[in-house]
This record gives sequence, C-alpha cells and structure tokens, in this order.
Amino acid sequence: MADFDVIIVGSGMSGGWAAKEFAEKGLKTLVLERGRDVEKGADYVGENTAPWDWPARDTSTAQMKADNPVQSQCYAFRESTQNFFAKDRDNPYSVEEGTSFSFIRGDQVGGRSLLWARQSYRWSEMDFQSNKRDGHGVDWPIRYKDLAPWYDYVEEFVGISGSKEGLPQLPDGKFQPPMELNAVEKKVRDAIAQTYPDRRLIIGRAAHLTEPTEQQLALGRGSCQFRNQCQRGCSFGAYFSSVAATLPAAKRTNNMQLVPDTQVERIVYDPATKRATGVETINRKTGTRETYTARVIFMCASTLGTLQIMLNSTSETFPTGFANTSDALGRYIMDHHHRVGARGKYPGMLDKYFSGRRPSGIYVPRFRNLESDEQDFSRGYGFQGGANRPSWQSTCQQDGFGADYKNAMREPGGWEVYLQGFGEMLPVADNRVTLHPTKTDPYGMAQLHINVRFGENERKMRLDMAQTAKETLEAGGCIDVEAYNRDTIVGLGIHEMGGARMGRDPLTSVLNAHNQCHDVENVFVTDGASMTSSACQNPSITYMALTARAADYAVTQMQQGKL
Repeated sequence: MADFDVIIVGSGMSGGWAAKEFAEKGLKTLVLERGRDVEKGADYVGENTAPWDWPARDTSTAQMKADNPVQSQCYAFRESTQNFFAKDRDNPYSVEEGTSFSFIRGDQVGGRSLLWARQSYRWSEMDFQSNKRDGHGVDWPIRYKDLAPWYDYVEEFVGISGSKEGLPQLPDGKFQPPMELNAVEKKVRDAIAQTYPDRRLIIGRAAHLTEPTEQQLALGRGSCQFRNQCQRGCSFGAYFSSVAATLPAAKRTNNMQLVPDTQVERIVYDPATKRATGVETINRKTGTRETYTARVIFMCASTLGTLQIMLNSTSETFPTGFANTSDALGRYIMDHHHRVGARGKYPGMLDKYFSGRRPSGIYVPRFRNLESDEQDFSRGYGFQGGANRPSWQSTCQQDGFGADYKNAMREPGGWEVYLQGFGEMLPVADNRVTLHPTKTDPYGMAQLHINVRFGENERKMRLDMAQTAKETLEAGGCIDVEAYNRDTIVGLGIHEMGGARMGRDPLTSVLNAHNQCHDVENVFVTDGASMTSSACQNPSITYMALTARAADYAVTQMQQGKL
C-alpha cells in the first residue's frame, strides 16, 4: 500500500495549488521541497527595513555578486531579498558554448512565489491557437474555453486587482478593484488613444488584495499597504504566495505533510504496472536517502527543476528520461525576451505627485499580429512600464554638498515615463536541456546542461518593440524619447517554459490535455515545463489554472478507480 495518495514535488506557484486542491478533497498529500522551510512573517528578514538599515544601503555588494554571479543578475536581488534566492554554489549548471542562460531560482518553501512580480494576465483564444495557426510547435490540446472556468476559480482565491477592458486578446477576469493610474499615466493613456486606438494603456493586473474576501481574511491575508517591498515577503499576505495562501489552506485540512530540505532525484517506475510508484529523495541536511510512495505524482518543481528530475529518471523502459518515448522531453525551452523599449520625459505636471509606492505598473496589451502575421515576424509582445518622478535616490548620483544639496534632495525631479517590452519566444526543438555526462551538483545529482538561444524571429520582433515603444510614448506626449534594445540573456525573463509540453499526439509531446504523461498515466506535470508555447503574458496565473484543473481531473480518476 502506498504511503500517500499524492506526492507533490515542489511547493511554489504550482505545487502550492496542487497541495491545496488534493488536501481539501480529503487525500493524503505529501509535499516535497528541496529548499529550507519558511514561516510567513518570521522568516521575512528584509521586511519593514529602510535602505540605511543595511550595510550597503540595500544594494548588491561586490562580494554578493562575486558569490552569486547568476542570481545577482535578477532585478530583485539585493541585501534585503537575497535570502529568498538559491546560492549559485547549490545550483550549478553548464551552458553550451556560444550561448548564455541565467537560471534564477528560489530555494525555499514557496519557491519563487515569494519573489515574483505578481503580474497576472490570462491567455486568450489566440494564444492557444497560435501554434496551429502559424505552424511553430504543435497544437495545444486545449483552448481558452477549457481553462476559463479555472481562471475564474484561481483568480477568486488568489485575489487579482485589475480593470475590465473587453479586449479579446487579454480576457477580463474575476477582479478586485484596480489600483489607480497616476496623473501622468492618465494623460499619456488618453493621448495614445487619440493616435493609436489599438494600443490600450491600462493598469497592471496584479496579485494584490485591494478588497479582501472573507475567504482571504480567514487565511490571515489583508489589503495591500502599497509598500512595494514585495520580494522581501509580506506579513499581511497581501500579495499572493503559496506561503501566504495555498499552503495554509492545505495545512488546515490536516491532510498535508510538508517535508523541506528534500531533493527529489528520480521518479520510480514499475514496468509491470506501467505506472510510477513513488520518488527517491536525498535530505540536503543529513544526506540520508528515502523513497516515498503514492498513487499519483504531481511534478511542480519549476520548469528546469522538473526537467532535471525527469531526465534523471531513466530506466529500461525510458532510457532517455521519464515518459520520453516522444523525444520531446527537455526540448522546446522558451522564455520571454525583454530589456527592450523606450523612455522619455513628460513636460509639466510639476504640481502633481503620487501617494504611496504602488506595487504594480502600467500595461499595454499585445496589438501586433492579432489576426495574422502582418509584420515580418510571428507572434507579438506587450509593454509594461509606468510614470514617476525621481526622488532623492537620483540626487545621490550627482555632485554636490552642503545645505543647498540637501535641500535639492527634498525636491522630486520631473516626470519620466518608460515602456519595456515582453515578447513571445517561438518553440524550437533544438532549444533544449540535457544532463551533463560527468558534472553533478553538491548532492550527487547530474547537472543540467542548457543549450537555448533567441532566434531570428525574436531579433526582428525586438526591432519593432523598440520602435513602437518610442512612437507610442511620443504619441502620449513625451519628449526626449530614447529607444533602447539591450543585450539580453535567456532565463532573465524568469519565465522559462517548455520541455515537457502538452500536445495531442504522444509521438510529439509528453503530456495530454490534462497535464498527464502520455506514457505514464499517474504522473502529471503542471508547472512551466508543460507549456506548449509562451504567449507574451506573464505565465504564473496560467500555471495555477492548469494545476487546479489537472488536480480536479486526477481526483475524479482516482475516485473512479482509474488511478
């Protein structure tokens, strides 16, 4: 008899949802997390601190960068947040010569759900049809209508603030009251609409509670306080993380057991039953090994974490990786490309300012290639950004001293507006991860070897992103607008996807329409590895909806004796 009904590998965005769904349905659930345990509030060491409370004024020191050259590339990495990032020495990987990849990783209960930027945008019917329409990748086995009720379900629990816009390429959801655009953003929005009616500037849709429900209050969550210190952790539970929401919901059922500091090395496969029986693990503190068994396994260890485990789970039946008769495992890796856009100044409005530190910006939904490929590239992009007035921090970079210099620091600068693009990356078979033949991590598990690069389609898209960002800001009334198109590295979008994609055909995909392995029916993958294309929207809310949907299906199958 199995130790558990369900084993969930990973406790972050997807793993927390799987834990909540199975535990609330009465199933004996085990959650295995490779990182340390984290307690809401108590382990948020950077919360409620000022820059001057830190030796380097809450920046990244030279020593921090030397110790963690990969993690320190992330915009959120600093003295007050570094405790939520993996140590580079604990997360080694190799990269194919001539390519670059930055693997940003959380290493604790909650994973990167404690670090994410909280932007939450549904995919549209167009996004689920894109592969079929233009022939890149395989057709998604689901459509928007299949996921729409699960978006509803997830959004109501998570708490998404946003405005209803009626845009087919960005479906509206179950929103709490939106945050407010500031005075200049409203001016820019209205001016853009006069010149480019297809370019809609809206407030970002963010996983922040602005009007908590009774369900959210019962979990100890409260309204967003507009501190914009989210990556430090939030004792209010105002932004969504698995530590603040899904894991507490699972814990209160008494059906979940959470085991931190436990690295899963492989999935155990029984060829006689053609099913997985459990997982083999190593305790990262003691080095002891243990095998846990269950009827069903959910892989939610993050895209690359899940792929490393599946590739390492070889057997006579699956010599190249778990459930890999399609040879698609590890292939079609994607990320969003960014670091391209424009910034400018907005003249006047010096009698206007903003209140608080709003933890979300503006969003311009995709407007390119909505009906067909009208440009010289496929797919599209959206813009994120905002308008603000530089404060005292900008004065620190200027020469000066004495009373006049100090007084100048009390005066905000003029208005600045920026747009940064996030573009879709095409699924390509040769963009893949494998296991290194000789190198291992500190616990003896084979390292990932990454061979992923942006292609010609992304290069062409970026040229358009820079140009349209510039012309959009100019249409919005900005002056001195400068476009930029900086070098970027795959992985720094921190939206890595693919590698165990969903599809209709077992010969070309790893998973079916329910995130279930074609080859092994009691193993599901619901994190980013399951994605068949990348769209251009931030993907986390889609991972959550896919996980809730797959868990519901798995429970039904278990109740019917099929799993």
